[in-house]
Amino acid sequence: MAPMPRSFQAVFVGGAVTLLPMLALAQENGSWQTYGTENGEWRSYAGNIAGQKYSPLDQIDAGNFSDLKIAWRWHSVDALVSRTMPDGSEWWAPLESIVESLEADTPNLYRRGHPPRPGGLQATPLMVDGVLYFNTALSQGVAVDATTGETLWVFNPKSYEEGTTPMSGTFKQRGVAYWTDGEDDERIFWGTGNGHLVCVKAKTGQPCSDFGTEGSGMVDAMVGLPRAERDDRDYLNALLYGIHSPPIVVRDKVVHGSQVADRRITKEAVPGWVRAWDVKTGAHSWDFHTVPNSADEFGADTWLNDSWRYSGNANVWSMLSGDNELGYVYLPTGTATNDYYGADRPGDNLFSESIVAVDVETGQRVWHFQAVHHGLWDYDFPTHSNLVDITVDGREIKALVQVSKQGFVYTFDRVTGEPVWPIEERTVATDTNMPREYVSPTQPFPTKPAAFEYQGVTVDDLVDFTPEIRQMALEAVQPYRLGPLFTPISRPVDGGWQGTLMRPPDAGAATWAGAAVDPETGMLFVPSRNNAVVISMYEPDPALGATVGYTHGAPEADRLAGRGLGPSRSGALMPRGLPLLKPPYSRMTAIDMNTGEHVWMVPLGDGDRYRNHPLLRELDLPPLGGDGWGGPVLTKTLVVSALTAGSSDGGPRLVARSKETGEELGSVDLPTGALGTPMTYMVDGHQYIALAIGGRPPEMIAYKLPE
Repeated sequence: MAPMPRSFQAVFVGGAVTLLPMLALAQENGSWQTYGTENGEWRSYAGNIAGQKYSPLDQIDAGNFSDLKIAWRWHSVDALVSRTMPDGSEWWAPLESIVESLEADTPNLYRRGHPPRPGGLQATPLMVDGVLYFNTALSQGVAVDATTGETLWVFNPKSYEEGTTPMSGTFKQRGVAYWTDGEDDERIFWGTGNGHLVCVKAKTGQPCSDFGTEGSGMVDAMVGLPRAERDDRDYLNALLYGIHSPPIVVRDKVVHGSQVADRRITKEAVPGWVRAWDVKTGAHSWDFHTVPNSADEFGADTWLNDSWRYSGNANVWSMLSGDNELGYVYLPTGTATNDYYGADRPGDNLFSESIVAVDVETGQRVWHFQAVHHGLWDYDFPTHSNLVDITVDGREIKALVQVSKQGFVYTFDRVTGEPVWPIEERTVATDTNMPREYVSPTQPFPTKPAAFEYQGVTVDDLVDFTPEIRQMALEAVQPYRLGPLFTPISRPVDGGWQGTLMRPPDAGAATWAGAAVDPETGMLFVPSRNNAVVISMYEPDPALGATVGYTHGAPEADRLAGRGLGPSRSGALMPRGLPLLKPPYSRMTAIDMNTGEHVWMVPLGDGDRYRNHPLLRELDLPPLGGDGWGGPVLTKTLVVSALTAGSSDGGPRLVARSKETGEELGSVDLPTGALGTPMTYMVDGHQYIALAIGGRPPEMIAYKLPE
């Protein structure tokens, strides 16, 4: 049995805490505080709770972007941590030594090959009153001076003392939330890898003594969830439940999703209910049941054979958005257990792979839309909705815009849930060789905007740079089933298909980095990738407790031996590392949400990793894309995002584009590749752009114009 975290404390780094200036009164939206980009700040993960990733700042522009210089670099505090010793003392040491000590006391504490690591620093920081707030891969909360990068405080919940986090066994965190009463009460919230919700005072990093139990500043978000026992582990020895995306504050409720153990070999799983808590007390407010909890709940009849009784997942693993004026929070939900095999959950499976508008005061469903019926492709929603007010045919609409793994943009009136443009139920293929499988005969297709990425695979989509390469592509796909979007997953069969070639892949055309929207123009900017995968399906071993007929990935022996997840995705690469499909391999698309029309579409980079291949080096090729698909941030005049190649030494860079044309206007080198989405803020008359980057340990880095 893994130990519970023994203590939770604030750690003040570098001596005494510097007292910060008092926060000016926040602007009000009705009776509620706003959490946006007013006064050069960045108060929410995406700038504001509407998920726009927009700031009106314009000091950094097309003419000077390439002049940006590094203002400061902050190295992750995860490299040096502490553990609470049996006598109550704190032992500080490098992370590796702490892990060795914990494993010596509790053998098999961590999943083999997946001990705590600092590399999952994917956070986008907040900036409030000259201070950046974010969390680290190991769930430590941090406050940093926005002008110098000096650490002001660190709060360590020591979640790494309990075991390996869920999902793929990685440690990662993507951000925090901020709340204020507009006077002197300011709070920072975040979730931990072991499933707690943390609340600390923004000024000091001390736990909120009125939040949670016994002054801990924490609530156990796992308590009360079906099939969720804190002492349990999955067959890979990882935790069943955690939180790695930032919560959101809507009115006076802090709301969060979760990460629930994936890659299941059982049909039984923890349901990914969305949970809300009072920002002042930590009292539990409500749960929204993404998987029903009784036969009389709305949606229970979409789980045939009462499969809601044991099914799980359908969690919101990505971010949330909200509307303070309406009092709604919008949930983009995930796939139900098991991602690619649904024989044990026949029916449409509400509210998996759906957008759900929930009343933040009551937790009641206001409206919903299911984007995938009975999901078999892991086409869950990877990112938050973008809220924007648009004008369509002279009609003003409070809109919700949701990009998807399929490459669709779903657009709704966020008040009523009515589609802005028709969404059609179309017939899709249902023939499958998966035993006992149920396949929905129809799926929803938006009529507008057009898809922003390629969908499905035919032989006409295969790369044809040269006749030789074309022939290689034809031979590479010969063992696999090809077809349009929503072609069913297939298992390998002797003398038959070896799987289904799926495009977009399960990782998505759009990813968790998401899109950005300009509230002044209604323009949406979405980065995407173009590739295909084959999901490897196999029968798991009942001796290990398997109760599901099929799952994906490597055999359990490989996983249990620490050899990773194995070939869960295979067959989509050409021999010798060549691309299988025609370019571009990643791109950014601008869409006018007032008309639903694409305005421009540009490749993201030249595709150096392909272009320099021996068989391609001498060819005159257009820009290929494939140099990343990181999340964008918008300023008054620019679209800014990170790429993996093209810097002065061929490495990663930060790029600014024209919002009107997509033309690259400026570029600045990054020391290492980006891990998180950039943000921008202004302090003392200087505009900064900050983002998380890789390294050992990873860093938060900020740029500004030279003095």
